[in-house]
Amino acid sequence: MATSTQPLTLYTGATPNGHKVSIFLEELKATYGAPDYNVFKIDISTNVQKEPWFIKLNPNGRIPVLVDHSRNDFVVFETAAILLYLQQHYDKDGKFGFDKDKDADNYSELLQWIFFAHGGVGPMQGQSNHFNKYAPEDIPYAKKRYLEETKRLYGVLEIRLTDRDWLAGPGRGVYSIADINVLAWIRFHKFAGIETVDQWPRLKVWLESALARPGFQAGIAVP
Repeated sequence: MATSTQPLTLYTGATPNGHKVSIFLEELKATYGAPDYNVFKIDISTNVQKEPWFIKLNPNGRIPVLVDHSRNDFVVFETAAILLYLQQHYDKDGKFGFDKDKDADNYSELLQWIFFAHGGVGPMQGQSNHFNKYAPEDIPYAKKRYLEETKRLYGVLEIRLTDRDWLAGPGRGVYSIADINVLAWIRFHKFAGIETVDQWPRLKVWLESALARPGFQAGIAVP
């Protein structure tokens, strides 16, 4: 484990999953001035995340991983779990989420959209990225399968955003970790073989609105 001078250490790389956490950390810093964190850059192309020291942090050998030194070096892996952990412990005014007891319905909606992205958009777009950009052989069926499923999932988001600005919350919604959890993937749409998001106009506005936020911009510049 890296030595840290800050309350948190983030082991991460410049990937959609890595950016989810750095975006939220930067949004928290923009809102509250804290928490400060150190970044340990992981180059996944070297497989350092498969080394024994990293496997002790995350047995799954994936980034990102968060270590909270202010809470007995508590380790959190899986991006959705990290976002929920940070919202629970560091979003003191509930700006990016909802109280599970006092605002149970909006909290449930937030979880629904987090799980939708975690089980759908991330895995499907990740496979589309792989077969379109990195696979050692051209497999047309796989490219088409994952590209079409990614597009279908974008269509689901478009339906949700028809009369909303953000995925969860009352009225037109509130910018929350539900949005951060999937927008980090949407901005990488070209890697999946989707050149533009023009066919999903509400999704496009949603993405542009997030990209206009200083915290979001700061987060995607990490590491």
